[in-house]
Amino acid sequence: MAGTLPASGAAAAAAAPQRVTVDLAAPEGPVMRGANGTLYGLSDDGVPSDAMLEPLKITSVSQKPEGGAQHPNGDALTVSKSFFRNGGGEINVMMQDIYAKWPYEDLGIDDYLPKVDKIAKEVSADPNSEKFVYIPFNEPDQIWYNLGTSDQAQYEANRDRFFKDWKTVYQRIRAVDPDARIAGPNESAYHTRLLTDFLAFAKRENVLPQVMTWHELGSGSLRDFQGHYDTYRSIERDLGIAPLKINIDEYANRRDLSVPGQLAQWVSMFERNKVYANQAYWDAAGNLDGNVVRSNIPNGGWWFFRWYAGLTGNTVQVTPPQANTIDTLQGLASYDTKRRQAQVLLGGSAGDSDVVVKNVPRSVFGRTVTATVAEAAWSGYEGQHAAPRVLTRTKVTVAADGTATVPLRGMHKMSAYRIALTPGGSGTPSAAVVPWTGSYEAEDAAITGGQVYTQGTVSNANGYAASGTKDVGSLNTAASKVDFTVTVPKAGTYDLAVLYGNQSGTPATQKLSVDGRDPVTVTYPSTENWTYRAKKDLTVELSAGTHVLTLAKGDAEVTLDRVDLAARTAAEPSASYEATLADISGKPSYDYSSSAGVGTGSLVLRSGDQAVFDVYAPRDGYFTVVPRASAAVRLSLHGETVTAAPGQSLRLYLVAGNNRVRATAGSAAVRSLDISGAGSTAGTLSYEGASATLAGGARLVDSAHASAGSYIGDLGNSATSTAAFTVDAPSSGRHLLVVHYAQNDRRDNGHAYNTDIMSRTADITVGTTAPLTATFKNTWGWDDYWTLAVPVDLKKGSNKVTFGNADAWAPNIDRIELGRVIG
Repeated sequence: MAGTLPASGAAAAAAAPQRVTVDLAAPEGPVMRGANGTLYGLSDDGVPSDAMLEPLKITSVSQKPEGGAQHPNGDALTVSKSFFRNGGGEINVMMQDIYAKWPYEDLGIDDYLPKVDKIAKEVSADPNSEKFVYIPFNEPDQIWYNLGTSDQAQYEANRDRFFKDWKTVYQRIRAVDPDARIAGPNESAYHTRLLTDFLAFAKRENVLPQVMTWHELGSGSLRDFQGHYDTYRSIERDLGIAPLKINIDEYANRRDLSVPGQLAQWVSMFERNKVYANQAYWDAAGNLDGNVVRSNIPNGGWWFFRWYAGLTGNTVQVTPPQANTIDTLQGLASYDTKRRQAQVLLGGSAGDSDVVVKNVPRSVFGRTVTATVAEAAWSGYEGQHAAPRVLTRTKVTVAADGTATVPLRGMHKMSAYRIALTPGGSGTPSAAVVPWTGSYEAEDAAITGGQVYTQGTVSNANGYAASGTKDVGSLNTAASKVDFTVTVPKAGTYDLAVLYGNQSGTPATQKLSVDGRDPVTVTYPSTENWTYRAKKDLTVELSAGTHVLTLAKGDAEVTLDRVDLAARTAAEPSASYEATLADISGKPSYDYSSSAGVGTGSLVLRSGDQAVFDVYAPRDGYFTVVPRASAAVRLSLHGETVTAAPGQSLRLYLVAGNNRVRATAGSAAVRSLDISGAGSTAGTLSYEGASATLAGGARLVDSAHASAGSYIGDLGNSATSTAAFTVDAPSSGRHLLVVHYAQNDRRDNGHAYNTDIMSRTADITVGTTAPLTATFKNTWGWDDYWTLAVPVDLKKGSNKVTFGNADAWAPNIDRIELGRVIG
């Protein structure tokens, strides 16, 4: 199912399959999606993009108060615009992040109270004030109060001081904002001693929080959280306190974030207990804590949370092979009787598993179910991940005892898997196209002039994730290289993905050769650091048999984690997005009479109904989009709408990463939306920075890394500093303006572990229309050029497109491209 496994995976696969049981007759309550939250997951309006936020249906985020000095961005009121615009739930305001130092400088409660007043006044004045939650203290067991001390007498003195300050601040907030929701005590870890005392005090003094918060930040939380939760609820009962809403407002470590197989373990335990939870902020703001590449590109972690957002109905009981055990196979499942669907998400273990679904009602599913299995793999924190590959589509007979068993073979420890169960219907689903794959760890290769390092592990949970927990670094001598011995089954083109890190501050290179032949240069964009993993996608031509792939030092330095090979297939489409698993609005119906095609039936759209597909594109450009439908369907994307007859191919411009495509119809049964192509730029317009008219100090700067040898720099920071391009459009209509830019603005606050990068903005004016503001995320280096796509309307003929920023510096601009949305 998963091709060639790493050695560890192959060994585990030889063992007897693990058994996971899902009981559709044991509901746990409505799907809550509470565990999809983030701390500083948003840095600015537009970072991450709307297309990254909206699909996840995020229930809570934690951000700093407006103007807080702890970090340079991530202000709660500022990011609330994009968060609420995209259906976000509530924002926790980390009030002590008004302070600059970490740990917070302790200047006394009298210094803090005026700050509390200011924050409460600003939040209560916001039109969405009811969606904010105040968190007045952060980790008081360590910061200001030392409530974690083992000296009981000292603990009691510290506790009493904290309780006094809690009451003072609580009442101060309520004096400004009488309807305020307040959360706490917000310890760095769970402590029965403090919570027992705190709840008794808060009840007696009428200062109970509306939301109970604490952090779960160790590998041991995967083992211990259930006990923490059960003990906490028993304390409430003993004190006569009705169950409070719980938000574990920091969870997981660096080794967990971005890793679907790790996230599955955390999310499953929070969701089954119906608590909210926010991933921790260990690195940079604005990427949903390691799940968004750049601003608009998904990685494997994002796709896991996209699956989580797609669960509907009730969650149901899942029995894993080992409960409450670190780094083991865990899962969660949903059952929606109205949609006649069950979904299972699981991960955390290599090898084989049998997923046994119990109490599958024939009245809902019939005598057979279609089981669609897909994989979200680990692609690194900064590694792009296409739509999860469907591994199998099979019709499974429901046994006489009401069970349906779905085998998973060759699972990868860092991957997560989704099983979608739908009624079988007539016909046979199309076979999944799964190419041959092979994975090769750098630490197992022949290393010259380098060193093997161990990264994130159970005992070093805040080490960065690495495949097999190891990577190869210090490849910094002229002779440094890594030789990978690979064996492929047949001659042809192979996709080669390299998981790497580059902290050299500029694009780095290596020389790639096959069997010692003439090398080609591989360029690696910068990453946050040596171990903040990204992915470089390449292709190689290989004959059948064994080869040595060599990556040798070029300019600067990179670290290597793993390389993956995948045989190129001629199969079309490159991705099929199932309509019955799409987001919906209105009241469409679900028709499972046929399991042909993608196997999941059809979504019947009528007037007022809508389906929304999250469509991945590997690069900016034109792709072929085909709706598989019984009648005409209208597709809307990037502000443009086009009608497609059944099976009609459309040439549409997609941006790199995620594209939300909305489908409506008068009456049509839609099976899937099929995407193919490589991102053609034929028919697009391209203008180098040198073609722009510059004013007010903006100037051309020579750069070997810019596409034509120069970029526009010193742009902005004055109303007169502008760059104007004259664009000649062959036809009028909605276009995507793709800006190739770089910027590495930072405001280093000396934080112990966070990287304080800054975004820049530019005001873009087309002709005489009102300017629009675009936000450009930090690119990790001044010589690293990323793209940002902005929808604009052009008239046929000459159009003036002007960039500027009267108040601050704009990004450096290499070039621009424009493509009409409908090609």
